[in-house]
This record gives sequence, structure tokens and C-alpha cells, in this order.
Amino acid sequence: MKLSDRLYSFYAGIKMKKLGMYFITICSIIVIWKLTVIESGVDRLQILREALDLHKEELQLSQQQLILLEHLEANRDQKSVPTIYAITPTYYRYVQKAELTRISQTLKLVPNVHWIVVEDAEEKTNLVRNLILESKLIVTHLNAKTPPFEKFKDKERWKKHRGVEQRNAALTWLRNNLHLNIDKGVVYFMDDDNTYNIKLFQEIRKVKKVGVWPVGLVGGLNVETPILDSATGKVKGYRSGWKPNRPFAIDMAGFAINLDLMLAKPNAMFSYTMEKGLQESEFLSYFTTKEELEPLADNCTKVYVWHTRTEKPNVNGVVEGFEV
Repeated sequence: MKLSDRLYSFYAGIKMKKLGMYFITICSIIVIWKLTVIESGVDRLQILREALDLHKEELQLSQQQLILLEHLEANRDQKSVPTIYAITPTYYRYVQKAELTRISQTLKLVPNVHWIVVEDAEEKTNLVRNLILESKLIVTHLNAKTPPFEKFKDKERWKKHRGVEQRNAALTWLRNNLHLNIDKGVVYFMDDDNTYNIKLFQEIRKVKKVGVWPVGLVGGLNVETPILDSATGKVKGYRSGWKPNRPFAIDMAGFAINLDLMLAKPNAMFSYTMEKGLQESEFLSYFTTKEELEPLADNCTKVYVWHTRTEKPNVNGVVEGFEV
């Protein structure tokens, strides 16, 4: 090969390397710009997926951001499915991790769900943080401490308000981060000590305003349920073990509210001034009337959620090195 040809090849190689570096730099800039402006849109995120895989180290994406992108790609065929915002207050006790694990395993079977976990704590704990990361779910992790005057002992369980600060923190997050008539979904209060059939979430997605259904093993009954008028199919009353004449004698696990309705009522919050045991009833009064309730779960004939509180374990010793 002539010297001139060799020099030409050498300089051409350098030029190609420079062009390659320019191309990678431009691609990275485009990806970063896209990430800052995209709030939704599975199709656009799918197009960027290969670039993100190639440059994720340079972009230094967080674990939750990568999980979000994976879920959006996995759910690209379910763009019309409304998001379920499942709000779970939680507090530390020996069974906390076990119960959150049970819920997370259920939610892994549910498409397009956003889990909002709110700890009753001054700071977020590593126990919950690690569980969330391992779950690979889309999760917003919050914390809100219950004031001392509302803290209860085991014997005072039914005399104190529970989950007020935590549920309100989740509602505030929804209203600060989602937009009326733009973001679509349904809000469900998913306590960490219940058991859920995945069929329940299929029912939740049907909610247009406020949907209701039976709850098993609650209020001293095998099931609490709305009672329907056989002629109209509307709710005419409630079968409840405690104050069935309440405006809404419905357990926290027995209803869900459309996101638009929740966002349109910014003053709707839980409160310590509400009468004990009437949190659900007074909260629902912001959004609907008894006659407007939407009976789901096969006209309130099927049970897809149960109160199954885990027995408090008798722990006499602690084995070091385990996060139980």
C-alpha cells in the first residue's frame, strides 16, 4: 500500500472515531433531554429503551427510575388501563415486613399499579426502603409521624384514629403531582394487614366515581356488605356489625374513588376531629351520596378482600444480623 493511501486510511480512521464520539455525545444529550420533558407516553419511552441500556451508567439513573421505565415498556399494550394508586399506611412492628411482602407479591400480579407507601415514622426506614427496591414495583415512599396524643396501645386500638397522617400525606402527594382531567386512575386505601384477591383490582378499574364491594371478616361478621335494592340495583343500606345506620357503613377496604374526583376535592382529607369509627363515612360524604355508589364485585355478592390481621408474635429473643 502506498504511503499516501496509508495516511489517508489513518486520518479516515481518526475522523470516524471522532464522528462516533460526537454521535454518542449527541445521543446522550437527546436521551437526557427526553427524560426531563417526558411525563408519560409508553411509545416514546420504548424508542429510548435501547439508548438507555447503552448509556445508563453515564446517565446514572436511580433504581426506581429504571423500574419505572421497565414497567412502562412492559405495559405498552395497556395504555388505556387506568392506574390504580394504592395507598398503604404502615408502622413498625415485628410483622411489618411480612405483611408488606404479602402486599407487594400481590401487586406484582397487577398491571399498571402505583403503590404509595407511607411510614408512620420521623424518617423513612431501611427496612421499608429495601423491601420497595426488591419488589421492583412503581412506588412512592413517604413518611408522616402520628402525633403522640393519637398513638394507641393494643387495648386502645378501637379508641384512636389510625392512619390519618399517613393517608393525608398520600392524598397531598397525589394532588401535588397529578393533574385533573389529564392523569387518569383510581385511588384505593390498601391497608397492610389485609389480604387481597387480584380480582379486586379488576373491579377497582371499573370505578367511574365511587365504587363499593363487600369486605370479609370485619365488624364481628363473616362479611360486611352494601345491601342493594332488587328493583334499581342501587345501594339502599348496609350489613355492618357496627352502626349500620351510618351514612356510609363501609370499611376502608370496601371502596375506591376515581382520581379526577379526588383531585377535584382538594379539601377532602381525614381528620382527628371526626368521630371515632366514622373516618370512612365522613370522608366519603365529600364525594358522593349513598344512591350514587357503584356496586361492584358481581353486585356486591363476591368477597375479594379480607381483614386478616397477623397475630402478634411472641418474641423472647433477637438473633443479630437478620432484618425480619
